[in-house]
Amino acid sequence: MDLTLMGFIDQAMQYPVLWLIIILVLLVTTVSGATDAPNAISTAVASRCLKPNTAIALAAVFNMVGLIGMTYISTSVAYTMFNMVDFSGDTHSALMAVLAAMVAAIIWGIVCWLFGIPCSKSHSLIAGVTGGAIAMNGFGGVIPDQWAKVLIGMAFSLIAGFLLGWFFNKLVETVCRSMNRQRTNKFFRGCQDVCACTLSFLHGGQDGQKFMAIGILGISLSFGESVPDASGFPLWLMVICSLAISLGTAIGGKRIIKTVAGMTKLDIHQGSAANFSTVSTLITASLTGMPVSTSHCNSSAIMGVGASRGLKKVDWGIAKNMMLAWVITFPCCGVIGFVLAQVFMTLL
Repeated sequence: MDLTLMGFIDQAMQYPVLWLIIILVLLVTTVSGATDAPNAISTAVASRCLKPNTAIALAAVFNMVGLIGMTYISTSVAYTMFNMVDFSGDTHSALMAVLAAMVAAIIWGIVCWLFGIPCSKSHSLIAGVTGGAIAMNGFGGVIPDQWAKVLIGMAFSLIAGFLLGWFFNKLVETVCRSMNRQRTNKFFRGCQDVCACTLSFLHGGQDGQKFMAIGILGISLSFGESVPDASGFPLWLMVICSLAISLGTAIGGKRIIKTVAGMTKLDIHQGSAANFSTVSTLITASLTGMPVSTSHCNSSAIMGVGASRGLKKVDWGIAKNMMLAWVITFPCCGVIGFVLAQVFMTLL
C-alpha cells in the first residue's frame, strides 16, 4: 500500500470518493480546532494569565506541533480508532460508510459550535464511524474490546480530571499557604503559560491523530485493507491536518473559551492546578490508547478545582448543559452516521 502523496493521488483517480473523504477529514479537524482545542487554553484565560488573542495564537501553533510530534512518539490512539470497528466487505460500500461518518461528525460539530457548547469532536467522530460500521456490517461492525476503550476513556477523563483538579488545588494551597502571594502568583503565571502550550500540544496529538486515522482508514479501504498500519502516517497528511486544526482554533476559539471559563472563577494558582490535572490525564490517555476529549479532561478539572473551594463555587448550570451535550453526542452522531451511510450506500 503506497501512502505517499503521489500514491494517494493515483488511488484517488480510481476512487474519487477518497478526495471527498480527505476534504471532510480536514473539515472535521478544522471544526475540532474551533470547538475543542480552545479548552486547552481556557484556564489560562479564566485566571487572567493570558489574553484571549495571545492564548489562541499559542494554541494554534502548538496544536500544529503536537499533531506531528505526538504521532512520532506514540500511535496508540490511532490503533484504537482502526480496530474499534470493522468495515471489511465491499470496497465501495466501505468508503461510502466512512464518508457518512465524516459528514455526521461535521453536522453535529457545527450545531454545537453555533450554540457555544464545547462538545467533543473526538466522540462525534467515534460515534459517526460506529454508526457507519453498523450500517454496513450490523453490530458485528463493532469490536467490543477496542470500543470499550472509548467508554473507559470517557469515564477516566471525567473522574480523573475532577479528582486530580480537586487534589492539585488542595496540594498547591497547602504547600503555598505561608509563602509570599506575589511571588507564588508570578511562579504560577509562568506555569500557566507553559501548561497552555503543553495542553495545546497534547490536544493536537490526541485529536489530530484520531482524524488522520480516519483518513488513513479510507485510503487503506481503497486498497482492500480493512485494518491499516498505525505506524505509517505520511508526512503530507500530518502537515495538512495540523494546518486545519490550527486554522479552526484561530477562527472559533473565543466562543468556547467564554463558555468553559464561565463555569467558575479561577485564581492564578487554581488555573495551574486545573492544568496540572488536564496534562496528567491527557498524557496517560495518549500513551495507553484511550481516545479522550480535551474538553472532558479540562472541564472536569475546572469543576474539580471549583469544588475544592466549595460546591457553590461551580456554576452547575453550565456544567449540566455541557454534560448533557457529551451524553447525547454518541446517540445523535451514531444515528446520523447510520442513516447517512444507508443513504450513501444505496444511492451513490
